[in-house]
Amino acid sequence: MRLHRLRDVERPAIALTLDGEAIAALAGDTLLTALLAGGAGHLRTAEFGREQRAGFCLMGACQDCWVEVKGLGRVRACATLAASGMEVRRG
Repeated sequence: MRLHRLRDVERPAIALTLDGEAIAALAGDTLLTALLAGGAGHLRTAEFGREQRAGFCLMGACQDCWVEVKGLGRVRACATLAASGMEVRRG
């Protein structure tokens, strides 16, 4: 896993899924933080190659963190708070 939590680890745990696989997260995480810290590794594949992408700007300005959330549609993972029970699919 590339990301490791260094602080705020006392927040309540929440559970969501990415492509049907369970992801453990913490309340207050953005989807991007939850998915990458939960071991997702990447969120999408580049349009013009096989490179895996996992967010770039971290502030909702680029196109690298789009995901599909059941009931919400297509959202930017860096600007959407994770919630318990979310069903997320890579975009």
